[in-house]
Amino acid sequence: MLQSAPLIWFYGVRPGLFQAIFPVYLVGEEPAADQFVMALTEEQRVIRPGSRIEENLRRYLIGMTRHRLHQPVFASQVMAAYGTRCAVCSLGHRELFDAAHIIPDSQLRGEAVIGNGIALCKIHHAAYDRHILGIRPELVVEIHHRLLDEIDGPMLRHGLQDHHAQSLMTVPAARADRPDSDRLAERYDQFRAA
Repeated sequence: MLQSAPLIWFYGVRPGLFQAIFPVYLVGEEPAADQFVMALTEEQRVIRPGSRIEENLRRYLIGMTRHRLHQPVFASQVMAAYGTRCAVCSLGHRELFDAAHIIPDSQLRGEAVIGNGIALCKIHHAAYDRHILGIRPELVVEIHHRLLDEIDGPMLRHGLQDHHAQSLMTVPAARADRPDSDRLAERYDQFRAA
């Protein structure tokens, strides 16, 4: 802390699985609570509690910190739950897929919890976010009706149309890690209204 040396925080995702968050810095000590204060951003390193500009930056820093912390941890948890496979097509190339939020994290029920996440390849994630692809609460894929009769080559046919009315190909083995049916229902209603 006195040297302002950058550290790596290994945040536990699951037993034996950690998300490295770096650089982080120790910026204060709270001996009565046996803990340290950690800065997760450069802004947090220079802004001290009680300073005149702290209040103006507080919301920004909280938002930035929340984003920085929860996104990689959420992604790691969701990927582990799905065995690093796309739920829709079972693609297993990690670099080609994401952990998608069922309810966006900007909304009240959009917590960064595994039940609000689903592992999707990049094309299925984009289709899901744009309400081209929906997932029913019973874990069945639905493709928006405006695309079902369209003819536009093999990617549309194999990548989207062929998955219509099919069950998800990959779901977490642990029931607690499966998509929350209430959140899926809420998101599916948005898909149907699009």
